[in-house]
Amino acid sequence: MADPHAADDLLHFGVHLTLDGYGGARARLADLDTVRDVLSELPELLGMHKLLPPTVLEVSHLSDKDPGGLSGYVLIAESHIAIHTFPLRGFVSADVYTCQNSLDFERIRAYFEERFALEDVETNLIRRGTRYPQYNIYAPDAA
Repeated sequence: MADPHAADDLLHFGVHLTLDGYGGARARLADLDTVRDVLSELPELLGMHKLLPPTVLEVSHLSDKDPGGLSGYVLIAESHIAIHTFPLRGFVSADVYTCQNSLDFERIRAYFEERFALEDVETNLIRRGTRYPQYNIYAPDAA
């Protein structure tokens, strides 16, 4: 299998980083402005382009598994970034998905550790669209 973060590997559509952070600071995980700032700053730090301003919503207690928190996303030209926080559990779950062939996952990890004061982080990097066509399979519509 090819290296999922190799810049010259053009045989897939993009990469998807999942990040789960543990032991985070409750106040930061519960702060709408912090989550909104992360969603606003991270695309710029990664050289990506926001299509719309970030959206962040407060979600109330849903179940024993989900005591509530914040959920937010930002739509980027390269795909999207989503964050879900669970302040009472000190937990954050995030997705950074891009159609670019590489992602600086160590920089993203360090950024989340600092912004949410995380004690531990689990990441997974997934290659997406491993059979993505290298050319158009349909002709464009004539205008």
